[in-house]
Amino acid sequence: MTSSSYTTTEDGNRQNMFASEVRLQPVENYKGYSKEAELANGRWAMIGFIALIGAYVTTGNIVPGIF
Repeated sequence: MTSSSYTTTEDGNRQNMFASEVRLQPVENYKGYSKEAELANGRWAMIGFIALIGAYVTTGNIVPGIF
């Protein structure tokens, strides 16, 4: 099987069109990713905890519909 950037030719000379793979483009000198990711995870955890407390206060169940 031979391939080019857009088509693939099989043993029976049949050509198939496949989606080309996305080429990665690294961002140089980007050092803030892990700090931003940690801040986002912490904020989502705080929102989830507040939602858990709100659900408990309004329904009286720890997880509404399950317990």
